[in-house]
Amino acid sequence: MGGETITADAHDGFRAAYAAHRAAEGRGYSGEQLLSLPYLTSGPFARQWQVRAATFDAFHRRVVRPLAAEKGRSLRVLDLGAGNGWLSYRLALDGHSCTAVDIRDDEIDGLGAARAFLARAHFTPLVAPFDALPIEVDSADIAVFNASLHYATDLPAALAEAVRVTRPGGRIAILDSPFYASARAGAAMVAQKYLSGTSTFGERAGTLLSLPFIEFLTRERLSAASVQLGLTWRRTRVLYPLWYELRPLLAAAKGARAPSRFDFWTAEVS
Repeated sequence: MGGETITADAHDGFRAAYAAHRAAEGRGYSGEQLLSLPYLTSGPFARQWQVRAATFDAFHRRVVRPLAAEKGRSLRVLDLGAGNGWLSYRLALDGHSCTAVDIRDDEIDGLGAARAFLARAHFTPLVAPFDALPIEVDSADIAVFNASLHYATDLPAALAEAVRVTRPGGRIAILDSPFYASARAGAAMVAQKYLSGTSTFGERAGTLLSLPFIEFLTRERLSAASVQLGLTWRRTRVLYPLWYELRPLLAAAKGARAPSRFDFWTAEVS
């Protein structure tokens, strides 16, 4: 997938349907639950947030802190696919200058939900697609795709835009996007998603499945999209909860398809 022309109406329809779906799932947090992200400990999605918290902690420890120490200053961070802005909030509490970028500004878990964060720490919400950023060249120390790169429709273009806005010596990071050991395993996931579309998304299925997202990554797919950009990717393994680490064994025992894995991936911009 890649290079398809997507109309403004298609984007608007997807945004509205996605916000409605997220609301129906119960992902619109407020109060102490919102402010606790990603360290949510209760509710139906606590396990998912446990995984995301582990990724964030590892990224913070292995990338953000060392780069800030190397530069001897706070960092400018672009939070790409920021959702409600929780990652920008966490890094802003550490004194970093963050811009939370998302195509959604709804108050469910889009940028419209960031007000509670902004009352406690400053960062800049920016409604924009991450493959066409209204941001100057070489302006960020880190551009982080925050559980979002699998929503790209043109992977090389999305990565090229991240390179454009990141300073030489800065980092591009990929957090919480599904990586598969093979394209075949990823394609099986996509096929299953489309087969179960109506039961998962109901009447919104047509809209939510209409855009040509890349859906998943592999090492080979990421490398091929980065050849012209001079990016060499490094995978950093994250120690996730035991139930997550056991997923491949359980899938094999059941004869099911191999699951994806998160971890995080980084590349230095030259």
